[in-house]
Amino acid sequence: MLSRRTVATAAITLIVAQLAIRAWLAGTGNFYWDDLVLIGRASSNPILSWDYLGHSHDGHFMPAAFLVAGVTTVIAPVNWVAPAITLVVLQALASLAVWRMIRVLAPRAGSGALAALAFYLFTPMTVPAFAWWAAALNSLPMQAAMAWIVADAVLLVRTRGRRPDARLLVVRSSVVFVLALAFFEKSLFILPVAFVAAVLCARRFTDTGDTPDTEVLPSGGPRRIDSALTRAFVGARTLWVVMGAIFVVWVLIFFSVSDATAGEHSIEQTVRLVWRSIYNAVVPSFVGGPWQWDRWIPSPPMGFAPAWMIVLGWLVVAALVTWAVLARRGSIAVVACTIGYLVVAQLPVMWNRSSTNTALELAQTMRYLPDTAVVVTIAIALIVASPPTARAATGRHTGTASEHGRVVVAVTVVGGLLIASATISLVGFSTSWRDNPTGDYLANAKRSLAAHQEQTMFDQALPLEVLLPVAYPNNQISHTFGRLSDRPQFGVTTNRLQVLDSNGNMVAGAVTPARTIRPGRGACDRPEVTGPARLRLSGPLLRWRWTVAVSYCANQAGEIELSLDDGDPVRAPVDAGLHVVYTQLEGQGDRIAIRPVTPGLTLHTGEGRVGEVADARFVG
Repeated sequence: MLSRRTVATAAITLIVAQLAIRAWLAGTGNFYWDDLVLIGRASSNPILSWDYLGHSHDGHFMPAAFLVAGVTTVIAPVNWVAPAITLVVLQALASLAVWRMIRVLAPRAGSGALAALAFYLFTPMTVPAFAWWAAALNSLPMQAAMAWIVADAVLLVRTRGRRPDARLLVVRSSVVFVLALAFFEKSLFILPVAFVAAVLCARRFTDTGDTPDTEVLPSGGPRRIDSALTRAFVGARTLWVVMGAIFVVWVLIFFSVSDATAGEHSIEQTVRLVWRSIYNAVVPSFVGGPWQWDRWIPSPPMGFAPAWMIVLGWLVVAALVTWAVLARRGSIAVVACTIGYLVVAQLPVMWNRSSTNTALELAQTMRYLPDTAVVVTIAIALIVASPPTARAATGRHTGTASEHGRVVVAVTVVGGLLIASATISLVGFSTSWRDNPTGDYLANAKRSLAAHQEQTMFDQALPLEVLLPVAYPNNQISHTFGRLSDRPQFGVTTNRLQVLDSNGNMVAGAVTPARTIRPGRGACDRPEVTGPARLRLSGPLLRWRWTVAVSYCANQAGEIELSLDDGDPVRAPVDAGLHVVYTQLEGQGDRIAIRPVTPGLTLHTGEGRVGEVADARFVG
């Protein structure tokens, strides 16, 4: 049997190794998709306002995640170093909390406890949600909180709630529960997981007599034996009542502010997504897979396990379940509860993504599985801490020390192979994750904006491969780069049109010719715009935000006012001589109203265009 010091040293070594690998993964990553939405909202809203913190993001209610993203954006806008640090810190908290939970669930298990820890630390199920900052701000606090609350609940149940620090445990776990919910509403699952874990532990206590389960009545009558369910409820009764109240309140808040039920949903598609997740993601993870990761930009990487890995995964799962049932008492209940969580916990999120247009490969991104990895870790800890069955106990007593040594060596070798396989999977994921144009685009754009601060820029959308228009208005560069100090001002009028190209470099811009503006009837020495006038277009415009380019010849510097029908007027500066003014107008119609604002200002207008801003190289 391994000594406590040996087990502790091995656990610390495994955690440090995991954090080193995760730090490398975070350091080689960059922002992706929802990360830019969080940055965009933090750049366009006060980060302590309810409009920001209480926003329903893709159906999620996550004020704490928004707060962390907002503070990070204010401190280091569009700088990946700060998010990478938050990833590693949150992962460290989660890993330490999981190890604490394992030691509470399995205090006497040496190598078994290390096996449970190694599974959590290195399983591919936790990797995709870690690398993606927005997903990690949801999942990592939930993982840490689940582990912490399960441990506290078992400590209370183990002592029937008679610990001197019982009240502290209740208050602490309740606060942790609220914090986890503030990061991710899926943390609601923590309450049933903690209760079931407490029941299973209480069942073990009742079966083995680890702690007194009987009481002698004052009259000296017969002893009373508690059921596991009764003991689990009574031992942590205050905790369940407080967390239950928090659960109900948070559900009411969530459904009052979230739009999670919006959109099209399909029961059939939900079932397919859940099964795809189990068959192509969870099962291969038990042998360290998948090794192959592919992505269709702008989608995240998807794991594609070959048939042999899926078959091997099923064989490993079957072997582990068979061993647990034959060798450890009470394992059937543990396995059944774990399978139940694996299915039930995925139903809400898959239902929310169950549009008939949703590709089944979504389930192979594995970003919805980190909490399942914690539950499987709980199951492993419960099983290895359970007493052996009569048959297994007989075999243990008849086995020699050398035979036990060979078993330990075999387990260590198999565990090492699985960790090596999981490392291959992580490297494959990292390679696919780095195939992301966002980082290069953001770096180039920051340099370009800093080098052209003197000129007002029009807002524009990020490239499609960085963020699709469905994220509007957070796909606009004014949202992404709004917190930067070294950048041009974003406005609606300029005399020099510049745009960021698809690589983030500043280039000359032009206006697409959705409509053309007919030149005025005058000339530079005979300006026709001496007061309010209307510029005729080649055709009508629908209501939209249009970019207008008008060439002109002005007798002096000053200001003019431009507007479309049903739109607000915009004032634009003009210079003496022959120039072009660019203005963004909202509205519709077949004419543009123009009016000199500066006294004595007159203009002759030449040809112009109304359309969208684009790279001048692609506009004829």
